[in-house]
Parts: sequence; C-alpha cells; structure tokens
Amino acid sequence: MSASIAPRSYENISPLKVAFIGLGAMGFPMAGHLAKAGHQVCVYNRSPEKASRWAAEFDGVTAPTPAQAAAGADVVFCCVGNDNDLRSVLTGKDGAFSGMKPGALCVDHTTASADVARELYDAARNVGLHFLDAPVSGGQNGAVQGILTVMCGGDVTDFARAKPIMQAYAQATTHMGASGAGQLCKMVNQICVAGVLQGLSEAIAFGKTAGLDMEKVLSVISKGAAQSWQMENRGRTMVSNQFDFGFAVDWMRKDLGLVLDEARRNGASVPGTALIDQFYAEVQKTGGGRWDTSSLITRLPQPKQPL
Repeated sequence: MSASIAPRSYENISPLKVAFIGLGAMGFPMAGHLAKAGHQVCVYNRSPEKASRWAAEFDGVTAPTPAQAAAGADVVFCCVGNDNDLRSVLTGKDGAFSGMKPGALCVDHTTASADVARELYDAARNVGLHFLDAPVSGGQNGAVQGILTVMCGGDVTDFARAKPIMQAYAQATTHMGASGAGQLCKMVNQICVAGVLQGLSEAIAFGKTAGLDMEKVLSVISKGAAQSWQMENRGRTMVSNQFDFGFAVDWMRKDLGLVLDEARRNGASVPGTALIDQFYAEVQKTGGGRWDTSSLITRLPQPKQPL
C-alpha cells in the first residue's frame, strides 16, 4: 500500500476512466484513492515532476496539458489554488473543457468563489458538459485517510453520478443546492473554523497564564460542551506551540477573503470573521504564513513554559 494514503475499503465502485488536475497537498492523495479504487486515472499538474512521482507511486499515467488529461475521461476532477487557477486549467488555453468528451462531468474540489462556480457551470453547459462545485473539508489528513467531507453545488443528477466515485476519498458527500451552493457551504465551514480557533487560542492562553495544567484541562473539557474537532486535533499542539503542519494560514486567509467578498455582495454581517482575518494577517507578518491555522494563539501573551 502506498505510503501517501491510508488503507481503506473501496467497495461497490465501478471502475471508470477519470482525470485529476492538480496534485497539491489534497489532490495527490485524493487521486491516489481513485487509483486504488480501480479507476484508470490520468493526472495533470503544473509541475510535471510531481505528476511523474504520482504516476510512479500509483501506477497511473500523466498528461502534459489539462485537455490531454481529460481526453476520453468519464469524470474530470480538479483541485487547484484559486479562481484564476481554476479558469486556467478548465477554460484557458489547453484547458480541460476543450478535451472532454460530450456529456462528461467535471467535479471541482477547489475552494473558490461561488461566482466562478456559476460561471464554469454555465461554460460547461454551453459546450455540452456537466459541472459540480464540490469543495472539501477535512484537511490534508482527511485526504490521506480518505475521510473528507464534500459539499456539492449543481444539478442533483450530476451529484448522483459523482457521489459513488467520490466515496473513494470521502466519508460524507452532500448535495447542497444549485451551482455555487457547495462553495457557499464551504464559506460557512471556514467561518466556524476560524471562530472556534480564536476561542480555543484565547482559552489556552488564559489557562496557561492562570497556571493550569492545560493537558489536564483539555482532557476534561473535551468531554463536555466545549468539545470540537479543533480541540481534539489541535489543542495539545497549541499548548506545545507546534504549528509546522496542517492547513496553512495563507490558505485560510484566501478562504476568509472569499467569505468577506461574498458577505459584501449578499449583505451578511460577519464582524468576527473580519476581525479574525486581520489576526491571521498579523500571524503572516511575523513569518507564519505556512504555519497551521491554530497558530492564532501566537498573537496572545502566555507563559513560554508550563507553570
């Protein structure tokens, strides 16, 4: 079994010809699960060296352009950086849409704007293709373990078509509504994550300053109403000031920027999110752009050693 993905069961999946565009921290293991599930996978990545490494590890094939990767595929998956990257690999020169066969489906796992999701949905329909916006939650570890949560926007028939394939790397896949709804749901997710991490940062800094044994505190309160994924998975590393892993501050600022842009458009009030975004900007200025998002705690005064 590959060292890049965790062993898991791939039951009731009919093998298909698929493409995967974008082999970053998330895409690399997600594409690996598709290959382990028995699908014939062709990959494209902006840096061909990573694509070659993926192909060697998972016995797949590579293509020099998104269009060539997508040629003949039943489903094309995508996971890139932002709106402009997404447009480039799908509708730009040698983009996937130009190589996809009529009726093929594109499933986009990029965290992007709802506007670009609707734009690409319309562009796909105009050339006889199908498109789902399907951002994910669960981080790199969730991708490696094959236990991501996927929130999808688009036609329900396309979701039904994609769902059994996505189960190769997901523990939960949900249709949220029309095109763009998946991206809007991911924005809700990121608002919640940012708020929980700020609260957890303040709580741990407070407890350490008060002289409490924070390992013991977290063990106790994680069994009550304060429990959260962030507490279970990041609390102890925050106590130890360990941040060289996980979802990077730079990525969170990109995601919160999407939230704030959307809020300006739809009139939603997100004052807490706007404030935490500025807190993350402070972390970036101190050189923490690639630290895990739990590094919010570094802004707060606290004893360097347990009391």
